[in-house]
Amino acid sequence: MVRFIHTGDLHLGLKFRNVSFEKEKAAERRRELWTTFERIVQYGKDNKVDFLLIAGDLFEEAYFTISDITRIRDTFRNAENINIIISAGNHDYRGRKSLYDKIEWTENVTIFNGSKIQNKEFKDLNTVIYGYSWDTVEIKENNLFSEITVDTTKNNILVLHGDLGHGSTYLPLKIGELNRLNMDYIALGHIHKPQIISKNIAYSGCPEPLDFGEIGERGIIEGVIENKETKIKLTPFSKRKFMETNITINEDMGYIDILESIRNLDIGNKSMDFFRINLSGFLRKDLEIKNLEKDLYNDFYHLEIIDNTIWDYNLDELEEENKYNIIGKFINTMKDKGLDDPVVKDALYTGLEVLLKGR
Repeated sequence: MVRFIHTGDLHLGLKFRNVSFEKEKAAERRRELWTTFERIVQYGKDNKVDFLLIAGDLFEEAYFTISDITRIRDTFRNAENINIIISAGNHDYRGRKSLYDKIEWTENVTIFNGSKIQNKEFKDLNTVIYGYSWDTVEIKENNLFSEITVDTTKNNILVLHGDLGHGSTYLPLKIGELNRLNMDYIALGHIHKPQIISKNIAYSGCPEPLDFGEIGERGIIEGVIENKETKIKLTPFSKRKFMETNITINEDMGYIDILESIRNLDIGNKSMDFFRINLSGFLRKDLEIKNLEKDLYNDFYHLEIIDNTIWDYNLDELEEENKYNIIGKFINTMKDKGLDDPVVKDALYTGLEVLLKGR
């Protein structure tokens, strides 16, 4: 039996320059990526795994330093009983000036080279690990697998950074091609959302989400290969999550009602997670909601409110004021269709916004 952890896309060193949260939280998030990386290694030690598989984008080459890569090396050195396998990706690619080649690694670390698939055998574990490191930032074609022949009496694992997406320029992969390799497990990186493709193929996703484009659970893949049977599971591991939800308000709600509807959200951890709330619906014209984020500052670690509400109009008054023009006729026509139908009401209010702005 062999036990492994599969991770990747940690993006250590990321500056978080294009996010919607402030500099202080961006700097804190940068430190948290490091903390989670070190927690993963410690988790592997505590659970006595045989392999830590890192499927690319361990760090951001553009922002990384010798001090940073030395910190990684020292973290791995303290896990000498774990075989650490790295296939570099497009953000940490192993080019001519790669930081991977600037320091001396300990014996428990294997970093694959580019140009073709390589392999390393671990005889004491009856296991062969295959891998490939990018040596450039873009790979449009995949000709990697033609020379692979596996020994089915051994455990065979492939660690690779690539994209199952159609027409990708990031090492395009095909599921049928992967299945034909007869691997016991294929650890994939590049896609940030964890995806268990089949019983023996998975994207681990990034263990820490990086922005509001990465909603949902994030973690690591834990796996066991025993008697040629592979079992894997996603283990949640992120310190924080990005949560996004919608709240629909109506013309009967006052400012306090709106505040409480946000405070009473039953998702995520308000003291830990990043929240984005999309407000929609009809807002009374006597309400001003631009201070919602400030008034909820102590209730959330991070809160963004996107206001998509529409002013609630006094339709009778507006129709009377405009009874001789297109606005009045539009209101009258939509009333005849029945404002109890939410689709009709939405269409009326959206149309009024356009017409009133035009006027």
